[in-house]
Amino acid sequence: MITFKDLHPTTKRLLLARAFRSVGQGALVVDLTLYLHALGWNGFHIGLILSIGGLFGALLSLLIGITSDHNRRRPFLLAYEGIVLLCSITALLSSQSIVLSFAIILAGFGRGANGAAGPFSPAEQAWLAEEVAPQRRGRIYSLNTAFGFFGMALGALLAMLPAFLSNRFEGSSALGINPTAYRPLFIIVALATISNLFLIFNAREQYKGQKRITIAQRSEAEKQIRRKENKMLTGLGILNSFNGLAVGFTGPLISYWFAIKFGAGPATIAPMMAATFFITGISSVLTGRVSERIGIVKSVVRARFFGLLLLIALPLMPSYWLAAMVYLLRSALNRGSVGARQALTVGLVRDERRGFAISINAVSMQLPQSMGPSVAGYFFNGGNLTLPFYAGALCQAIYLAMYGRFFRHYNKPDEVEEKQ
Repeated sequence: MITFKDLHPTTKRLLLARAFRSVGQGALVVDLTLYLHALGWNGFHIGLILSIGGLFGALLSLLIGITSDHNRRRPFLLAYEGIVLLCSITALLSSQSIVLSFAIILAGFGRGANGAAGPFSPAEQAWLAEEVAPQRRGRIYSLNTAFGFFGMALGALLAMLPAFLSNRFEGSSALGINPTAYRPLFIIVALATISNLFLIFNAREQYKGQKRITIAQRSEAEKQIRRKENKMLTGLGILNSFNGLAVGFTGPLISYWFAIKFGAGPATIAPMMAATFFITGISSVLTGRVSERIGIVKSVVRARFFGLLLLIALPLMPSYWLAAMVYLLRSALNRGSVGARQALTVGLVRDERRGFAISINAVSMQLPQSMGPSVAGYFFNGGNLTLPFYAGALCQAIYLAMYGRFFRHYNKPDEVEEKQ
């Protein structure tokens, strides 16, 4: 049984960076929409800015993935942490709509990326695969995801701070919280980012970059391999478009949904979200172990099927705590498989194309996902608190049916790589 101390030092640093990064993300996934609500933004405007941020991240992710395959990956992560640090300081110092909007878009605040490095995650995920044997990737990537969820849980607990700090500031706004009480959360983001700059700067990278060759210079065998890889990546992209739509409809505005449906504030939502992230982290570890026994695809399909049923039930819950329990269980089953799916993605291609593969994985999800918050925000603002969930459930059902069929021969990436 592999333990954390048995991992390569670089792998440890990347896992720890994921954990630190996720603390700030956990705080903001709970409170950012509540903060904007307190500032007077309506549901459509909140959803719109999150949609623009998702679109920007998707386009940048594709560029980063391709570029990182031809260069070292560490500089991209250092650049990402620098951007987040600058944006967190900016958001701490100003609540002006235009300034805050730019900070949210550039840093991806409020999207709950589970510790991932935003649009720079293709470089992060490709680097993580460097020191991990193919047969161990399902478990290590699930552990990486778990670290993110545990950090998100801590961050979600810290999201209760505005409720305790509000009485220190004069006046109040939506949910009885003074908007200024939310701003110290950006200090948490900044401190986590500074820690990550240290971790990543001192991490070793073996990858030196791929040598650029023209199409004419490729051998026939190389062309055949690329055609096979491209076919799988095309299928992955089509599948992810349905998954991205589902996530966009039901994810980024969930705190806002709890607030307007049940009148819940940070002090109530934060503990529930913390418990959700913690249980999802445990689920991710278990999914990683299960994936080594029955394979990645089977473990993903089984978990997400039950998650789909819970998504259908969620908007029907008559009370906050019933809805919170359904959301917790649904998250554990659905999001606990993220690491396993990432492991499958990096196993579809060779090392020199992993950044590209991960960027395709990210972009194909983030582009449709970016449309979800503005659509959901529009319906929520009009009083329809149910339709976005059912639209998401339909997309999830299509994704689930196609995923199991398309990747049935890629159940264990190590076996695929050996054949290649």
